[in-house]
Amino acid sequence: MSTAKFLTGTPAPPSVAALAYAGLLLVLIAATMLPIKSMLDQRDEVGALTSTLRLLDAHSLMPAHRDGDGAARMAGSAFLEGPTVTVAGAALLQRLGDVVTRHGGSVSSSQLDVQGPRAKDGQISATANFEAAESALQPVLYDLEAGMPCLFVDELVVEGNGSPAISGGKLRVTITVSGQWQGPQ
Repeated sequence: MSTAKFLTGTPAPPSVAALAYAGLLLVLIAATMLPIKSMLDQRDEVGALTSTLRLLDAHSLMPAHRDGDGAARMAGSAFLEGPTVTVAGAALLQRLGDVVTRHGGSVSSSQLDVQGPRAKDGQISATANFEAAESALQPVLYDLEAGMPCLFVDELVVEGNGSPAISGGKLRVTITVSGQWQGPQ
């Protein structure tokens, strides 16, 4: 078909017109559905972020839990404190040791990492080996992550003997925790 014949107004066969109409209709539907899908995805993301924010707000409004001596565990800064990174690391090791002994465990060794790959960002990591009763492991983990300063369990390795009678129900645990140091105040 030549362009002159096309421009003179000879009608196209109905099948070509139907295909052109269907193609145009599909393009318009796609152009309408893509922005709608994008808005629905954004709405879902906002809903997820809103629920996370509600959880964080609820956590910050919770009253501080009390230890046996009446001291509040959630009082204090969320960051490791100290004039130097070494002092802040020592505070991290002290906190880790205190939590383990409070729940009947005993720390056999500990190591501080203040020069790791994340140290330039203020992250301080500590690795400790300790023994604790099986029932004490969950409270130890909770106290480490729920108290102040905010600590994160990066690695946890738990070993136990096959028979509780042989090991006395004790677990050997290697844990790596990290916290954020802001620098000297």
